[in-house]
Amino acid sequence: MTMPTAPAEFPGDPGLFRLSPRVAHLNHGSFGAVPRPVAQAQRRLLTEADADPDAFFLAAPDRLAASRGRVADHLGADREGLAFVTNATEAAHVVMDALRLRQDDEILVTDHGYGTVVRAAARRARLNTVSLDPALPDEDAVREAVLAAVTPRTTVALLDQISSPTARPIATPTLLADLAERGVTTVVDGAHAPGMLAEPLSGRPDFWFGNLHKWGYAPPGTAVLAVAPAHRTGVRAPVPSWEDHRGFPRAVEYRATIDYTGWLVAPEGLDLLARLGAQRVRAHNSALAAYGAELLARTAGLTPLPGHDALAMRALRLPPGVARTFDEAAALRETIAARLGCRVLIWPWPGGGGIRICGQIYNKPQEYEHLAANLRALLAGR
Repeated sequence: MTMPTAPAEFPGDPGLFRLSPRVAHLNHGSFGAVPRPVAQAQRRLLTEADADPDAFFLAAPDRLAASRGRVADHLGADREGLAFVTNATEAAHVVMDALRLRQDDEILVTDHGYGTVVRAAARRARLNTVSLDPALPDEDAVREAVLAAVTPRTTVALLDQISSPTARPIATPTLLADLAERGVTTVVDGAHAPGMLAEPLSGRPDFWFGNLHKWGYAPPGTAVLAVAPAHRTGVRAPVPSWEDHRGFPRAVEYRATIDYTGWLVAPEGLDLLARLGAQRVRAHNSALAAYGAELLARTAGLTPLPGHDALAMRALRLPPGVARTFDEAAALRETIAARLGCRVLIWPWPGGGGIRICGQIYNKPQEYEHLAANLRALLAGR
């Protein structure tokens, strides 16, 4: 059996990240990893805040605005249409509050949606959940399935830009345009888009949110919410603050005495990506993920799901009967970590779940080779 050719390792500083060399970190898409320069910049800000808290917190709103502007420029977003939030789940709650949904309104979601984001929608209105077979062949098939589920009650569509478990595009510009033509408000969960996609806000949905702590090299708890002009006056802050009178975005991102340092250094992560060569990083990461997926298919006998060349994540189906529930998936994830020293995402699915792997510049081909060479035996003896 001819094996795929391993991609070359990414050139540059091997100590750019502080990750343990005893673990193969093949799950960058869940929590990301903070590069040393970004972590150092954050520590300098913490020192500054400790030295003169009054000066630091009184200046925070204006400094956040400047930081937000730099992030907006990287993402191709409107500087006054973007606000810092802690993560995609918080953003979903802010959006659902802003929509002022009525009891008989219906929110369209898919069964690939991120659990807590979907639950944010479920607290506000009735859900219409579209079942998408993970093996659907392409974006057109996904689009047709979503549009077929639209009903006269469908007010909002909450869709993943890139699904977290199955690593496939859903909220494409074409689908968003089709939904808008039907009068549906579009909300896009772009958790994985910043840093991984060259144009993360493509399609211009009504609401979009994305995490910067994944592919944007920012500290944990750093995300952004983008809102179209027509909806900005309806967005309320998650908690009251002295910036409420300023409206969106300042009212949303100012939280009094919280730790703002992650938001303030967020542009440093995107600047670093640009210095490394964003296009080169994306191509390298996608090639690594594709290499790992091919190994898992050939060596471990898993079934690859349709992927996308632009993404640094790949998903495969596990054997039937494996990871059928959340608890089973979590147990297998921890078994792989303990026995193989590899961190991956295991996602549950009725009848049998799957595995998602990621590629990042700190990864090496040997890590995927080790996982693929040992996973079949582990699954057989579990």
